[in-house]
Amino acid sequence: MKRRFLFSAALYVLAWTVISAQSVTQWRGENRSGYFPSERLLKKWPEGGPELLLHVDGLPKAHSSVVVYNDILYTTGISDEGEEILTAIHSEGTILWSTVYGKAWDKSYPEARCTPTIEGNYAYMISGAGDLACVDLKDGKLWWSLDGFSKFEGKTGNWGVAESPLIVDDKMIYTPCGDQTTMVAVDKTNGATLWTTESLQDQSAYVSPLLMERGEYKLIVTVTGNYVICVNAADGEIFWKLEYTSIDKPLMGGDINPVTPLAIGNEIFVTSGYNHTGLMLKTADDFRSVSVKWKSDELDVHHGGVVAVKGYLYGSNYTSIRKGNWLCLDWETGKLMYDQEWNTKGQIITSDGMLICYEEKRGNMALVKATPDEVKVISEFTIEYGEGPHWSHPSIYKEKMYLRHGKSLLVYQVGE
Repeated sequence: MKRRFLFSAALYVLAWTVISAQSVTQWRGENRSGYFPSERLLKKWPEGGPELLLHVDGLPKAHSSVVVYNDILYTTGISDEGEEILTAIHSEGTILWSTVYGKAWDKSYPEARCTPTIEGNYAYMISGAGDLACVDLKDGKLWWSLDGFSKFEGKTGNWGVAESPLIVDDKMIYTPCGDQTTMVAVDKTNGATLWTTESLQDQSAYVSPLLMERGEYKLIVTVTGNYVICVNAADGEIFWKLEYTSIDKPLMGGDINPVTPLAIGNEIFVTSGYNHTGLMLKTADDFRSVSVKWKSDELDVHHGGVVAVKGYLYGSNYTSIRKGNWLCLDWETGKLMYDQEWNTKGQIITSDGMLICYEEKRGNMALVKATPDEVKVISEFTIEYGEGPHWSHPSIYKEKMYLRHGKSLLVYQVGE
């Protein structure tokens, strides 16, 4: 597999700094919850929106997010040749290197969906066709790769693989599903298989798994085509499974399930759009079983994610394939606090007591106060660069907001 280098070695050596071997940077921030720590977020944006600090155009197309590690930007995309590419970009906009790591999905919506997961000196990716890969960040060299989809006889739906890998200790987690297994762990240093779970005879959804560290256990929670499952990260034992589609058959959308669950304590909120009931689950004290605490017919998030702020859930629901409102639910009871219109459904993240909402149709971005009383929009502006649907999830790092849209990468000053 070839690599493309678009930088001078001297420039990259200058940009590179020592990286902590234990730090992890990943999709949707802290524990994949949509929360990005910050204590200096602007509580009001300037007229016309926050200052645009950087615009890089002509990148491989993507719906994935940007992650920032030691002030270097990393993003994936799909080339014209149908390859998925990891690109490293200096904070001033210079492309440091660009490396092919796998085959893209070759049918509908082939743009890269995987956001790289970075730990220590390495980035980990899963391509739309199910190739697993590790890239050395020091020089962009492909460290190892394997065709995980073929090796584990994966089974997916109409849009291929859309999973950002989870790193747990020495393991990289992947959810191929199919007749052979459901979830696998490979050695993050060389791709060797460490364990495989039993097969649930299911297909994969479009979910990036969640790690819950509870007591002596490190537990992996994810959603497949038909199940919510909890897997022991130590050995691949499935602690519990809940047949999600048996709770309430969706009116449409089948078993797409595109949202990472959100966990606080022993409770897990699961939602999947398409008029499918949202569930608040509660695990037993030994984590080996689960029960339904409450259900919500209102908050069925399509693929924009959900966040929790001070005891309340926030997100946008699904009223049709291109429409949705913005909602708030009480975390403890599931009580609907509000259901309001603001453009249409989209992505949501949170930082410093504020919500950032990014609607998918026209690219309107809003700074919203996190209150259960109403959708209180403080400031808003429209993303004017890039093309295609606005499906990328924003990210925040050091008071700056990072966004992909089509072939564009944008950086905005959202902190003081």
